[in-house]
Amino acid sequence: MSIGIDKTLEIADRVERFVREVIVPYERDPRRDHHDAPTDELVMEMREKARAAGVLTPHILPDGRHLSQRETAIVLERSGLSPLGPLACNTAAPDEGNMYLLGKVGSPEIKERFLKPLVEGRARSAFFMTEPAAEGGAGSDPSMMLTTCRPDGNHWVINGRKAFITGAAGAKVGIVMAKADEGACMFLVDLPDPAIVIERVPNTIDSSMPGGHATIRIDNLRVPADQMLGQAGEGFKYAQVRLSPARLSHCMRWYGACVRANEIATDYACRRHAFGKALVDHEGVGFMLAENLIDLKQAELMIDWCAGVLDSGDLGTAESSMAKVAVSEALMRIADRCVQVMGGSGVTGDTIVEQVFREVRAFRIYDGPTEVHKWSLAKKVKRDWKAAHGG
Repeated sequence: MSIGIDKTLEIADRVERFVREVIVPYERDPRRDHHDAPTDELVMEMREKARAAGVLTPHILPDGRHLSQRETAIVLERSGLSPLGPLACNTAAPDEGNMYLLGKVGSPEIKERFLKPLVEGRARSAFFMTEPAAEGGAGSDPSMMLTTCRPDGNHWVINGRKAFITGAAGAKVGIVMAKADEGACMFLVDLPDPAIVIERVPNTIDSSMPGGHATIRIDNLRVPADQMLGQAGEGFKYAQVRLSPARLSHCMRWYGACVRANEIATDYACRRHAFGKALVDHEGVGFMLAENLIDLKQAELMIDWCAGVLDSGDLGTAESSMAKVAVSEALMRIADRCVQVMGGSGVTGDTIVEQVFREVRAFRIYDGPTEVHKWSLAKKVKRDWKAAHGG
């Protein structure tokens, strides 16, 4: 639904003030796990402050309706001004995408039991789709799914392994994808569950997401039949409902982070002097900051365009692929230039610039690497050509 630009900007402005004034100081907070991700204690403390400020889950209205994608973009971009902002405001992945999916297709019972605690910011969630590459499981190609589910009375029994499951450690709600004779299925599960075993949480280049990216073993997980999302065989359809908006909301959040990184690099370049003048007055530096402005504007426009397509009711698969490629690559250039402008200071933890660089580098891979999206778009080019020429 649309609430109008004035109301949207009012929400976004409140989110930005909260992130800049309350959350930015938390960037120095030492409460981190051994992967340098924020602990749940830190997350919940920030969320209580967001709740008090009226900016918790700001993209979902009190009656459960979501803002339009264009309005969501304006709000989520502001929440991303700190790597901690999406966690504090409850707009972070994977929860934001999971809330969107359950809000769209969940039954009233599923919404009450699983969606409500997510919207209230009292629980985290995980989306169990990707599987270990070494075993030939599903990654960018979900049709390769090896995790199985079979009916057993009024339950389904799930077995398999999953990999890079963001936030699994510490999550309370899980959405598990598995393959039945009818096709892919999705199930809602309470976490933790003894049948879902975290084998390892590898160290990764990014560190913004609590729980890391775990490798999971699922041993005879029994799920009541009424906890299936929709009908058996509809899992891939629901995955598309989730994935296109989720790709775009990643673009929104990391766009905000790069806006802030560029602010920090610009401040550094204007204050730091070398060879008789401010760094910004040296063309090599000033031109990098000028290029950042160009890339930021192009990313903003791409996000807005793709959001408009989604708002039209189109699944926007091709458009979200285009946005994912264009925005992630533009943000990578921006983050890299910010590090370069700041020199030695840019590779330290003294500012968030170094972290933003790492996070955006990871963003070029998750929710589909750039090359997978280009391959998908190339197939569309061929299909469109054949359709136009009667092939």
